[in-house]
Amino acid sequence: MAVQPLRGASADSEQSVQQLNALQANFRERHLSELFAEDALRFSKLSLQIDQIVLDYSKHRIDAQVMQALISWAHSQDLQAWVKKLFSNAEINPTEQRAAMHWALRLDSGSAEYPELSRQVHQQLDRMYALVEKIHAGQYRGASGEVIQDVVNIGVGGSDLGPLMVTHALSDFKVQTAKPLGIHFVSTMDGSQLSDLLHKLRPETTLFIISSKSFGTIDTLSNAQTVRLWLEKALGSSAQILKHHFIGISTKAEKMTEWGIAAENQFLLWDWVGGRYSLWSCIGLPIALTIGAEGFKQLLAGAHAIDQHFQHAPFEQNIPVLMGLLGAWNNNFLNIQTHAVLPYDGRLKYFAAYLQQLEMESNGKSTQRNGEKVTLDTCPIVWGEVGPNAQHAFYQLLHQGTHAVSCDFIAPVRRYTAQQFTYVDNAEALALQHHLALSNCLAQSRLLAFGNQALETGGLTGLPAYKQYAGNQPSSTILLQELSPYTLGMLIALYEHKVFVQSVLWGINPFDQWGVEKGKEIANQLLPVLNGDQQDVSGLDASTQGLLQILLGKAHG
Repeated sequence: MAVQPLRGASADSEQSVQQLNALQANFRERHLSELFAEDALRFSKLSLQIDQIVLDYSKHRIDAQVMQALISWAHSQDLQAWVKKLFSNAEINPTEQRAAMHWALRLDSGSAEYPELSRQVHQQLDRMYALVEKIHAGQYRGASGEVIQDVVNIGVGGSDLGPLMVTHALSDFKVQTAKPLGIHFVSTMDGSQLSDLLHKLRPETTLFIISSKSFGTIDTLSNAQTVRLWLEKALGSSAQILKHHFIGISTKAEKMTEWGIAAENQFLLWDWVGGRYSLWSCIGLPIALTIGAEGFKQLLAGAHAIDQHFQHAPFEQNIPVLMGLLGAWNNNFLNIQTHAVLPYDGRLKYFAAYLQQLEMESNGKSTQRNGEKVTLDTCPIVWGEVGPNAQHAFYQLLHQGTHAVSCDFIAPVRRYTAQQFTYVDNAEALALQHHLALSNCLAQSRLLAFGNQALETGGLTGLPAYKQYAGNQPSSTILLQELSPYTLGMLIALYEHKVFVQSVLWGINPFDQWGVEKGKEIANQLLPVLNGDQQDVSGLDASTQGLLQILLGKAHG
């Protein structure tokens, strides 16, 4: 089925889509084993190294003609102009009349190109670094005078997923502190995480971070109120408790003050930072507490390196552009509607969950910037798990199921050899385990691509159908020289810019999330009914009325 160009698209864009339509029929049926057999240099032509990251995209159903058509499509959609607009103070988020300048959070201190932006950002970052050093040195004390030993981040969405993911991923880089410091995360509104955690903590030595861009998110504020009551019950109600046990991070200083957070414990965001792009700001305080100020600066430096690459590299050698184009080719022209993220490193356990928000909240849209309905499928379903675990869970579907799935395999080249592992007694055995993970990573992408052709010679004879592998599932492999603050910063920024590339191809705004807002609004309408403050439910649908009756303990009949 032919893909229709976007409504209102330029003549060049329509021509590019028509050219891709002409190519798609052949490549829907073309097998990767044939493409590799035709070109012994395919890997060298379809892989790219930038700094400490390698992208191998040779296992996609493409050739030079397809890539040129995709790049032409990007040019016809004015991608270069949109990139320039992104890296400016233009209101690139039209529905909220805001810029999207998360890249500014990664600017060097004293940036000559953006001096005022840099000054504002580093003023807050420097305050955060000073707090981190104070906590690490054992100089930050609770209301009773005891040293803080546990820090709990209370947030949801971008205020939780990013810091949680990075903190876990960089656990090997945890800095030594005067006393052991525990970093914890609470996000669920039902209180289950908090209930379990509070039993393990001491009020006297616990510091809470309330992270909320609007400082109005009910999930976060309900958890914050619960811990406030917990502290007051143990330590008594006083201004000293609020002063010594709470840090606030938000765009709304007045709301933080109203809640009771001391001015010196308030860290500011800006409206031009979207929640899912905010880990680079003071929202990343849990990250800085884990890896230290210098580690956090390396995280920012890695992202900044990709910002420069994205702005200046030609499309043919631009990793975020290539990732975006390949995803759109699979999604729009090969009808692959689901994408799996499969890191072969347990430290990246939360990376797929982080990308789910980044990609699906950004590009899960059906309306173009011009108000017209899209004519192209937008964001695919993004999911995934740490690869070695996933092999024993859903790889059966990838290899022999009926769904077409594209995949990203991610792995570090080196592990258990860096200086921070010299204390590990069993380093040699762990290094062998890393090789085991790498061999599985390469084997799985090979089997997904080539199917039966990946099996040993002679292994195909007489195989029953249930032992056959069709292959032809496309994938990219991303190799990091080592998982470090710098390379993780690079990796996250690659995906951020990939998302932006695809938003331009699809003509949508990736920086708002009105679908999220409406659900919260409806929940606020139902809460008074459950709390017993409202009786009339006649305006609700029959299903919701019936469920409310059960939840309120009324007869179900």
